[in-house]
Amino acid sequence: MSKDFENKNEWALILGGSTGLGLASAKKLALHGMNIIIVHRNRKSELAQIESDFKKIKELGVHFLSLNIDLVKPEKREEAISEIKNNIGEGKIKTLIHSVAKGNLKPMTNAEHVLKNDDFHLTIDAMAISLYDWVKAIYDAQLFAEDSRVISFTSEGNTKAWRNYAAVSAAKVALEAITRSIALEFAPYGIRANCLQPGAVDTQSLRMIPGYKKIMDHSLERNPFNQITTPEDVANVVYLLCKDEASWINGCVIPVNGGEHLS
Repeated sequence: MSKDFENKNEWALILGGSTGLGLASAKKLALHGMNIIIVHRNRKSELAQIESDFKKIKELGVHFLSLNIDLVKPEKREEAISEIKNNIGEGKIKTLIHSVAKGNLKPMTNAEHVLKNDDFHLTIDAMAISLYDWVKAIYDAQLFAEDSRVISFTSEGNTKAWRNYAAVSAAKVALEAITRSIALEFAPYGIRANCLQPGAVDTQSLRMIPGYKKIMDHSLERNPFNQITTPEDVANVVYLLCKDEASWINGCVIPVNGGEHLS
């Protein structure tokens, strides 16, 4: 096992890292020696399972910090940055991973609760604009490493229309646009930014989409390997993008689906 990040005092800051792709990425990076900060928002009823998962990360021998806050609120972000600075000392943020799933899945017509203007604003703010907010906050606090990576997760909803997915789809398009701009404007400061586009992954977020089983079945049918993408598949690519050898990958949307996008 290669411990690429061991003894470097480098940290991964994972926004939305208590489940799904964020948690899998935390485990993978910790396995290779990177210290972990997870910012998440969960109810008390969910904390037992989350603490169990966090314990497994700590057992890998890395430093670990978790903050259960509403990461979209500016005042909470400021408090979090202050706490991070106090905890990591001379350490630096090597990787910022945006895995935020906070949005509205509502139909546009023929329902009691239809999608409204405010639903778009909430979803795009949480799932797209918050990426820029956190990158800028970390940059202003001078916490980024000299060679750092910003990674976010998009979906095929960036080009396809799915029922009830309009607000999230708009957020994914905005997320990709913001990522490209980060890749351009923060490059002089050693920051690389890319989006990963996984196939349909059986996560808590996917299960919130009405008709998610049809999405899974369609993905399985299209996949050349006849397999569904797993969180670990995605986490492996997160790890690859964090390696020194990936420093020339910047401003890309990268499919991580075993070729599912080919058909």
